[in-house]
Amino acid sequence: MDKTAILERARARYGTEPEALWTRFPNHLALRHRENRRWYALLMEVPARSLGLPGEGRVDILNVKCDPLLVGSLRQNPGILPAYHMNKDSWVSILLDGSVEGEAIFDLLEMSYRLTQGRR
Repeated sequence: MDKTAILERARARYGTEPEALWTRFPNHLALRHRENRRWYALLMEVPARSLGLPGEGRVDILNVKCDPLLVGSLRQNPGILPAYHMNKDSWVSILLDGSVEGEAIFDLLEMSYRLTQGRR
C-alpha cells in the first residue's frame, strides 16, 4: 500500500485533507479530525536506521493510535513497529512497503480515527 491509497481513503471515508505542518519536513503529512483537530494518523518518510532497520535508505511509514492492549501483539507482525516519534504504549508505525496487507492498514486507520475522535 502507498501513501496515495491512504490519503484517498482518509478523504473518502473521513473527509480529511492531509496537512503538511512542518516546513522542514514537507513529506510528513498529518491526518486530523475536523472537529477536534486531533491527529489520528501521520504519514512520514524516515531513515530506515531510525526504525532499527538495515540500510541507508528512507522508508514510508504510517503512525496510528491503537488500543494499548493490542500494541504488543500488533508489533509481533512483520511491518508493524514501535511508533516512531510517538508514544510507544498507544501508537504503532506501519511500514508502507507491502509487508502489511492493505485491509489491515485500513482497519488500523479506522481504529485510530475512532480512538481519537472523542475529546476536544
